Amino acid sequence: METEDVTVREQLFHNRVRETIICVLLFVCLYILSHFILTHFKKNAEFVAGNLWLCTFTLSVAVCAVLLLPISILSNEVLLTFPHSYYMQWLNGSLIRGLWNLVFLFSNLSLVFLMPFAYFFTESEGFAGSKKGIMARVYETAVMLLLLSLLVLGIVWVASALLHHNTARESLYDLWEYYLPYLYSGISLFGVLLLLLCTPFGLSRMFSITGSLLVKPRLLENLEETMNCTVFEEASLSRKLKSNTSCWISANTESINAEFLSVQSKRIALELRKRASPWQRNLGYPVAMLLLLALTAVSALMVCFHVLELLFDESAMPRGMEDPHLGLASFSMFGSLGAAVQVVIILYLMVSSVVGFYCSPLFTGLLPRAQDTTLTQIIGNCVSLLILSSALPVFSRTLGITRFDLLGDFGRYNWLGSFHIVFLYNMLFAGLTSACLINTVTWALQRELIRAFGLHRLPLTVSRSTIPLKLLLANGLSKIH
Repeated sequence: METEDVTVREQLFHNRVRETIICVLLFVCLYILSHFILTHFKKNAEFVAGNLWLCTFTLSVAVCAVLLLPISILSNEVLLTFPHSYYMQWLNGSLIRGLWNLVFLFSNLSLVFLMPFAYFFTESEGFAGSKKGIMARVYETAVMLLLLSLLVLGIVWVASALLHHNTARESLYDLWEYYLPYLYSGISLFGVLLLLLCTPFGLSRMFSITGSLLVKPRLLENLEETMNCTVFEEASLSRKLKSNTSCWISANTESINAEFLSVQSKRIALELRKRASPWQRNLGYPVAMLLLLALTAVSALMVCFHVLELLFDESAMPRGMEDPHLGLASFSMFGSLGAAVQVVIILYLMVSSVVGFYCSPLFTGLLPRAQDTTLTQIIGNCVSLLILSSALPVFSRTLGITRFDLLGDFGRYNWLGSFHIVFLYNMLFAGLTSACLINTVTWALQRELIRAFGLHRLPLTVSRSTIPLKLLLANGLSKIH
């Protein structure tokens, strides 16, 4: 009997050591990747080692939060494919549950303590009358962080008392088990709402951003003629700038210089198109656009199907679970192929939400620039990305992108059990995504037709909205004939 107990204890010990090693190796790899990313964007003049380490830690936690659902879904499919493989025994439900708990813990730690400490330390100078130095700034930062913590906890206690009067009174001193998860639940709800607004906008912006990175095919366009006209225009503007005399006013010179730069960038773009191979010029752009269109359409269809599921199937509601039970059944009705599609859709929605976040007018100032991003902007970017990424598992499960239920404290959010909130959230996302998609495709098609048939050379007083689509098609048919 004692031998069996020792064997069980040894097995539990080895499992815990193995899980710890795997988690540490994964986090170290993400930390190194995050360090290279922040080093590429940070401004060298504002290098502060301690704050940079905190930002790197936060960014690595954000990346790990993005990978939670893909790792969990793929792990289940691997165990289904190799159920009795000796080399896959380390991949189990305990490891996945541990990753979810660690991400939840580090997300709380980063949002509540580390990032506020980094910001206050950046802005601190020490109390008046104290000696200037690192310790004076640390003391001021600690005091500011303590006051902020008391203020936030007071607000959370008042909010919980208004919503759950008896529970708030019983858990007055229960900081770790009640107030921090309650605070993180509010932050996660804010992140989910932010994803609701940013993701549809990002889905529409993905088309224009991808189009700017690829060589676009031009219908009915003579590339050589357009290139020659651009070169002549650039040469004319260059001669005007060189022959500038004192009689020219400064405003006129600046306008000519701006026009010269615009024509020069247009010439460079045309040269790139000219050097591009026929495959790049005629196949790359349509394939990329069709791929984006397919991913967006599949995402919208999955959400619409989940709306119908919510009406007839109670198990479609997001919920939490303690044991993921990996390797028993696929989380997609289409098997491994459906699981792979789920992973691609989740990552695509995350990229789209980041694009929509940085393209929105409220957050364009946070957009990082290579070697020119201040430490305050880096802190703001890390906090924003952590809020978006930590809400991604809840966002994906609420929309029905996957049937993998939430693990650990991610499934303890009270608002997840409200049918009206979940149903309204799905309807809003489906409506916003469909509207953005229709608007993007319609305007893109009309813009390409206008450029292809030469109508963009019309006077500026003629708006593209006044040109009916029938006129564009008729003009195109006449050119073809």
